[in-house]
Amino acid sequence: MLGIPTAFSQDTGTIKGTIKTADGKSAQYVNVGLKGTSRGATTDPDGSFEIKKVEPGNYILVISFIGLETREQPIKVTAGEVTQVSDITLKENLKQLQEVVISSNANRYSKKESEFVAKLPLKNLENPQVYNTISAELLKDQVITNFDEALKNATGLDKRWESTGRAGDGAGYFSLRGFSVQPTMINGLPGLTNGGLDPANIERIEVLKGPSGTLYGSSLISYGGLINIVTKKPYQTLGGEISYNFGSFGLNRITADVNTPLSKEKDIALRVNTAYHSENSFQDAGFKKSIYITPSVSYKVNDRLSFLVNTEFLSSEGTNPAMLFLNRSTPLVASDLEELNYNNKRSYTSNDVTIKNPTFTLQGQMKYKLSDKWYFQTVLSRGSAKADGYYSYLWDFADGKGTYGRYISKQNSTTLSTDIQQNFVGDFSLGTFRNRIVAGVDYFQREINNANSGYILFDAVTIGGNADPSQLSLAALDTAISRAGIEKNISQEEIFSAYVSDVINISPQLSAMLSIRLDRFNNKGNYDVLTDTKAGNYSQTALSPKLGLIYQPIKDKLSVFANYMNGFTNVAPITQGQTFTFKPEQANQWEVGVKTDLMKGRLSGTFSYYNIRVSNIVLQSLLDSNDPNSIIYNQGGENYSRGLEASIIAAPIEGLNIIAGYSYNESKVNKTDNPEYENRRPEAAGPQHMINGWISYKLNKSLLKGLGIGFGGNYASEYATIDRASTGTFYLPEYAILNSSIFYDTEAFRITLKVNNLTNKEYYQGWSTINPQKPRNIIAGLALKF
Repeated sequence: MLGIPTAFSQDTGTIKGTIKTADGKSAQYVNVGLKGTSRGATTDPDGSFEIKKVEPGNYILVISFIGLETREQPIKVTAGEVTQVSDITLKENLKQLQEVVISSNANRYSKKESEFVAKLPLKNLENPQVYNTISAELLKDQVITNFDEALKNATGLDKRWESTGRAGDGAGYFSLRGFSVQPTMINGLPGLTNGGLDPANIERIEVLKGPSGTLYGSSLISYGGLINIVTKKPYQTLGGEISYNFGSFGLNRITADVNTPLSKEKDIALRVNTAYHSENSFQDAGFKKSIYITPSVSYKVNDRLSFLVNTEFLSSEGTNPAMLFLNRSTPLVASDLEELNYNNKRSYTSNDVTIKNPTFTLQGQMKYKLSDKWYFQTVLSRGSAKADGYYSYLWDFADGKGTYGRYISKQNSTTLSTDIQQNFVGDFSLGTFRNRIVAGVDYFQREINNANSGYILFDAVTIGGNADPSQLSLAALDTAISRAGIEKNISQEEIFSAYVSDVINISPQLSAMLSIRLDRFNNKGNYDVLTDTKAGNYSQTALSPKLGLIYQPIKDKLSVFANYMNGFTNVAPITQGQTFTFKPEQANQWEVGVKTDLMKGRLSGTFSYYNIRVSNIVLQSLLDSNDPNSIIYNQGGENYSRGLEASIIAAPIEGLNIIAGYSYNESKVNKTDNPEYENRRPEAAGPQHMINGWISYKLNKSLLKGLGIGFGGNYASEYATIDRASTGTFYLPEYAILNSSIFYDTEAFRITLKVNNLTNKEYYQGWSTINPQKPRNIIAGLALKF
């Protein structure tokens, strides 16, 4: 199908287009030429091609690839115009295309285009925002069985807490650009959980950097960025994979990915990803079991109208991870692990004390193509996440004897969420300026129903001592918790938003992004069921702008960018004698950098410097030291976070794929009324220096074709898990974790062997806590493809 030609001031014409596979993926390295001429091009990794300086006339466009049937299509070229060729779809899906011949130099880890980062299709070089993409191919090469391990491939992202399972903690906490962030988005929509996530249905993970409130609001994301999971989608042919992984600490994991058309016309397709996971802790007690299933259906009604429905069901049960909470108000008796003398093999829990986290997510999308230039998209997301069971942690009494209190709560909480979006996306010209625009409205609603017990001090243990975890029997726990009472409350919030974002091509090499969002937040308050009272309801309006500039000195190869991005947090009123109302807290980032896409897509990279300033932080002050009621509040607090990031994805020679990154972050609380934190690095900020990397090499042309090896790991500098005036500082040491794999990958099967933490390094994560991580472990796997 031919698009409308656009003005192009030359005597010759230009042909542009995009080629997709049958499953909607980009068809890379496909040959496109004009029959009877020497004019032609090869599609980029995103499936796009461009043939310049074509004499006016009628031609036959030839699409060919080794081992595939050649396609021909008539086309007309007009002088001074760009002829856009659209809707070229190969009969083969991506898997079949790879099986025929994948260019030996294909950059398998690179995904250069996203429809979610900017809420419209943009190439990385055209987007003034920095983001990292973690592909399904990389996850397979690394034998990833745990979602947290997958995120180690994102530059500057580091785990603070793994998922605890308790209400409100979600899928863990991570540091990004000096702020805590959680995985909360699935396909650009809310995807909430009270437990961990399973990697079985991941097509790619997108880690967006910087405040992103303009397009994603404030309730689910961080000033540091956001984590978006893109799921696998159905395609039009039969195919799939079944795999089994087993290894250290009783790991047993079975996954299946099955796709099939449901009609002869192949306009309806079903894809089901499922996983069973069972694993014990490396400590003296602890385990996790889960069942995961994700049916997904696509229906192409006609050339204009299509539907997509994704569902996810996750049922998990396990013990929460061992966490030692350092005392937050009393001077610490140890400043590092050596002084603490902690034995990381002890869990101080029991396999009888578990928590369940059933999660359900449904996403529905309708897409209607109004014309070659416009389409609208209606999306609906519904979610349910529950915490049901026992959560425990250890609290440092700071008595100088290594005594920790074991605190436990019985969790019974459900989070329900609804999100509805209506987006209009267009690609049109006004005069000589090309505009790619998204305009949308968004409604988000969340309700949390809590019936949790209070926390009880069950007993005390001595770190490094001989505490007996068997004391944690269900009978003893229930007896103790019955004395704590149950809290029953319901909280609700809803947000109405409208946004528009326009990418304007001022010239073929210079573009600008102009975006703005209006957000109306309505907190309906917290209803206490037991006392039949309600409090905390308030409303607040926020305006969030975003600006970006992209200049490509070398078109489609090198871009220089700058951005201004905004994030915000709603602030509730405070009543203290009088009622104080506030504006939303604001985070503003400016950033400059360069992006590259060289060697025909085989080398891509990003380097940037960012500076984030958080303002409108609420401060309190006492007007009269003799009158405790003379407190007033103002919004004069400030934090800052600034740093450097560099990342590359490369495939420089045949069979070799590389991903690597480095980040440096400097954060400080510089204006506060709390002397605990003044001029200190926030504890959520994590390490200042981080490095990630992975190299994979696969033989493609010898008798050992399919044999490969992988090697990589992560480095994090020393950081203070707690740093306060009243407590002092506790440092978690720097660490370097190395991993390696060997695999044999053919069209029919794949065999893998992976060793994580090769040197058996003892290391820890934390956020005012100490959380021990896995020692050396081995994973072996077999996958059958069809």
